[in-house]
Amino acid sequence: MELPPLTVAEIVTRWQFAPVITGFVVVAAGLYLWGALRVRRRHPARPWPLYRTGLFLAGLAVIVIATQSGIGRYDDVLFWDHMVQHLLLLMVAPPLLVVGQPATLLLHASRNPLHTWSKQVLRSRALAAITWPPFGVALYVGVIVGTHLTGFMNLVETNSVVHDGEHALYLISGYLYFLPLIGREPIRWKVSYPSRIFLLFIAMPVDAFTGLVLGSEGGNPFPGLADQRPAWAPAPLTDVHIGGAVMWVGGAGIMFGLVMAVFFAWSREKHEDGGLGWLETARRANFATLVSSHREETEKDSAERVPATRSRAADSVDDDEALTAYNAFLTRINKPQDH
Repeated sequence: MELPPLTVAEIVTRWQFAPVITGFVVVAAGLYLWGALRVRRRHPARPWPLYRTGLFLAGLAVIVIATQSGIGRYDDVLFWDHMVQHLLLLMVAPPLLVVGQPATLLLHASRNPLHTWSKQVLRSRALAAITWPPFGVALYVGVIVGTHLTGFMNLVETNSVVHDGEHALYLISGYLYFLPLIGREPIRWKVSYPSRIFLLFIAMPVDAFTGLVLGSEGGNPFPGLADQRPAWAPAPLTDVHIGGAVMWVGGAGIMFGLVMAVFFAWSREKHEDGGLGWLETARRANFATLVSSHREETEKDSAERVPATRSRAADSVDDDEALTAYNAFLTRINKPQDH
């Protein structure tokens, strides 16, 4: 049966059932809510933030909307609708899932042996390799270009298994790309704010280039779509041009919003640390760690103790006692070792 013209009403009311995606969403939502409730019971004074729960569930909702609402129903007949679906799965759902911090929630909610196993996975070399920011950027760029500017799209439109695999590919590549850039999970890579903004900006020319190439096509590059096109749909080439505009404008707009979010987070962090900046803050934190470790050793045999009410600011680089302790630390580590 031929589908009616795509309207907002059709997007809202014309749903299709995808059992694999539904199962994934239900399990992910159930486990996340279980973890949030478990943390609330174990730490009532410090419950899991409700806004993080809302963001994670919103990410799952975006997956459902992209694949099972009218957007998913029309993705086989309209290329521009297909591009809207791609943006939702690649650039909207993954950031929402990332800021929900599911790995951190797992650590807070779990006990041994699951807790220990989870920490081992998060610190493993394999996870460090796939969450390395340059790898995430390369994967993101490769997925954008490889699935839109090659013949892969024709295979997607004629093979439902490949089509479902494409959805999973977008979610995974988007998640790995955004994880070290906007996330706060306990992974190995801690990326500075300037580097985050730079790596997010890299994606904008890729989206624009892909959109421009599609928008300037002189012939229909995806004949698979033409076989299923209803009579009311735009001409195949016009459809491709509209899809290119969706990728260019929509992708750039979403990425710009993420860049601004990271910039505002950076500004707020600079305000909270007194305007010192991330580099100076990290230097002072490292300095305080070295001083405190040496002070613990030297104070074991000392009769005088630092008062418990002493402020944390006393460990700053301007503290004479801290400088004395640090000089003693340098003397100790430079002392010739006995063999």
